[in-house]
Amino acid sequence: CYANAQGVAQDQVEAVRWYRLAAEQGDATAQNRLGVCYDNGEGVAQNKVEAVRWYRLAAEQGDASAQVSLGFCYSSGDGVAEDKAEAVRWYRRAAEQGDAFSQRFAQRILGFCYSNGEGVAQNRVKAVRWYRLAAEQGDADAQFNLGVCYANGQGVAQNQSEAVRWYRLAAEQGLQEAQEALDGLS
Repeated sequence: CYANAQGVAQDQVEAVRWYRLAAEQGDATAQNRLGVCYDNGEGVAQNKVEAVRWYRLAAEQGDASAQVSLGFCYSSGDGVAEDKAEAVRWYRRAAEQGDAFSQRFAQRILGFCYSNGEGVAQNRVKAVRWYRLAAEQGDADAQFNLGVCYANGQGVAQNQSEAVRWYRLAAEQGLQEAQEALDGLS
């Protein structure tokens, strides 16, 4: 309520106080939110190391959003030593469970990791698998990436009609790159 000004005046410091009380009692959602606060400097001084600490506590309890955030920290070296393989490990945990948004997002990121060999050996077939999982759940960026794979024959046989299908789905959600790709094909 304090973070989002619901029924009270917005007060990030007070929000952090309440998040901390719940987080210290083991509440994974509060631990994740506290990680976000430290990550962004909302209600507390920005502290990436402290953000990682709270993300990890939530992530180890299965909070998919925290798992994605922890993956980003490892991928970029924010608050921890950069470790792309560890980032992939956390993305995979989120991709295999969790709320729909975090799961879709993690699946798309895993597609990117496999496509570019970040934290894992480059494997475009596996990239397509992860992109497809996210794309079938409506992730516009994954739909676009899957279209690119079909257009260029990366991880799948080249198939322009499949490329158009995936580009069109992404474009219908407003993804400009997808519309540009469609325009380029015609």
